[in-house]
Amino acid sequence: MINRGQRTADSEQQIADTARCTLSAERCNVRRPSSVIRHLIFWPVFIGGVILDLWSKSAVFGWLESRGQDGFTIIDGLLRLQLALNPGAAFGIAEGQRWLLITVSIAAVIAVVVLFLFSGRAGLLIHITLGLFAAGVCGNLYDRLFNDGLVRDFIDVTYWPGRHWPAFNVADSLLCIAVGLLILSTIFTPKSCQKPLQQQK
Repeated sequence: MINRGQRTADSEQQIADTARCTLSAERCNVRRPSSVIRHLIFWPVFIGGVILDLWSKSAVFGWLESRGQDGFTIIDGLLRLQLALNPGAAFGIAEGQRWLLITVSIAAVIAVVVLFLFSGRAGLLIHITLGLFAAGVCGNLYDRLFNDGLVRDFIDVTYWPGRHWPAFNVADSLLCIAVGLLILSTIFTPKSCQKPLQQQK
């Protein structure tokens, strides 16, 4: 038989466990946006990113072509606007595989939107990351669909004398930022918040 002291100890332990789980839940729910806020974050970031990418491509290509130039130096030896058409993905991957890249891009956008819709009360940073990622994919997808499969790149960075990073665009930058934010979110999210709270027995 369990004596009164044992029952009291068990009750106290249950109360302590409940309090600990409650505090953990509250800590993990800090700055978790509501459903409305989630949409007000994701969609403007997504749509705004696509608009910024397409506008920058049109503006830079139009300006340089009107001057009869294919490049313009901004910071000598470091940064330059350089017109380039990429028939593949980053670093020339899958070059010439237009429909494969289109299919992968469409699948990626659908996956990101679905992930957002089922993200529940995920943190603010996650929704910004998803919006940036979707914008980056859609920006280059537009070119593959409506520019004969050629993605317009124009940012040329010299990272070492005589060595250039492959030309890129705003969409590529958004994708890189999204990956960086995802890594930061993973690193700085407490482990207790990454696992569901154990159910009370």
